[in-house]
Formats: sequence, structure tokens, C-alpha cells
Amino acid sequence: MKRFENSLSLKGLFTADNKKPTLVLFLIPFLLTTFKYYGSKSFFLAEVFPRFPVVENAELGAEYYAFASSFLLLGLVPLIIIKFVFREAFSSYGMAIGDWKFGLKAVAVLAPVMILSTYPSSKMSQFLTEYPLYKGAGENAMTFLSHAGRYLFFYIGWEICFRGFMQFGLREKLGDWNAILVQTMASCLVHIGKPDGEIYMSIIGGIVWGIVAFRAKSILYIILVHWLLGVSLDFFICFT
Repeated sequence: MKRFENSLSLKGLFTADNKKPTLVLFLIPFLLTTFKYYGSKSFFLAEVFPRFPVVENAELGAEYYAFASSFLLLGLVPLIIIKFVFREAFSSYGMAIGDWKFGLKAVAVLAPVMILSTYPSSKMSQFLTEYPLYKGAGENAMTFLSHAGRYLFFYIGWEICFRGFMQFGLREKLGDWNAILVQTMASCLVHIGKPDGEIYMSIIGGIVWGIVAFRAKSILYIILVHWLLGVSLDFFICFT
């Protein structure tokens, strides 16, 4: 009984080296749940647009909304916590150039693999139903380029949350591998509802990208690779 009581004691939970991992693990479920339920395209179309029709094109507005939700909820909120609660440098969470030589080599290897892997997916009905988020993205080249530019904000928020705030934030307490596996698990769970192939690939991607982030001491290269993955899938769907 004493061991049980000690294991559930709140003493020291938010002090010393426990404060950061406790706050990370406490905050992440709230951020991800809010993003999943209230930051989605479906929520915008069902709840926001009928009440606030601020744009003429609901589908395009839904894309803006979803990408902004990722950037603000998954990106900006963790940055505020890092800056004003943890009082640490963003560079400690992978938001730095890092080992740019390794980072560029990783991009050179991973980017072609990511791009080529999306071509078969672009022919599958599950992916055709899901992507692109704005179905008018392939209307012309300029429309697609605008779509691709907006998409970057989605991935900036996503990577700050998972490979930055969560992975780097848990590293000291859990160790490198466990930090990678925890963020991979969380990222995988948020993919539920997506095509099954994407969910399984999120596990592989979470591990590989987590390793690269630690090795490069930066999440910037992973943002680029992840963005290329998403944009190339949309490109193949729209133009092939």
C-alpha cells in the first residue's frame, strides 16, 4: 500500500526535473483533442461556416481553417509554453539550423523516397477521397502553388508539436528512444480516421523523422520532407 501511495503522490510532480515532462504530457492530450475535434475541415463546414460565412468558397475556407488550426494549436501554443513557462530557447527544441550538413543529406535521401511513395497512393480511392484538403487545388498551377504554400503552415505546426515540443521536451527524462516512441505513438493516434496506409506509414515516419531530428539537432529538415510528402501526394492526385 505504501508503494502504491508513493507512486501516486503529487509531491514533486511539478518540481525539479519532473516539471517539463509532466507539463508536456499533460498539455499534449488537450491540444491534440482540440485540434482533432475543433480544428478540422469537417468542423468548419458543419459548425463554423453556417454561423460565420466569412468566405464565399466554403471548401477553400475549410482549408485555411484546418491549416491555421495546426499552426496555432500545435505550433504557437507549444512555443508560448517553451518561452514563458519553461523559459528555454527554441533551439533546445530543434528550432535551429543544427547540423546542416547532415540535415541536407537526410533531405536528399528522404525527399525522393517520400515523393515517389506518394504516387501509388494517389491512385487509391481512400486517398482520393481524403486529399487534397481543398478539392479545387488542381484548378490551375497558381491555385496549386497557393495551396502548397498554405500547406507549409500545417506542417510547421505539426512538427513543432510532435518532433519539437514533445520529443525534445521528453528527451531528458525518458531518453532518446522513448521520447521518439512516445511522439510516434501520439502522432499515429491522431492519424486515426485517415487511410489505413497513411496510419501505418505515420509509425515508420515518426521513428525515422524522430531519429533525423535528434541527429540533426533540428526539426527544420523534417518540416521540409514532411511538406514535400503532402504536396507531392496532392500534386499527383491533381495532375496525373
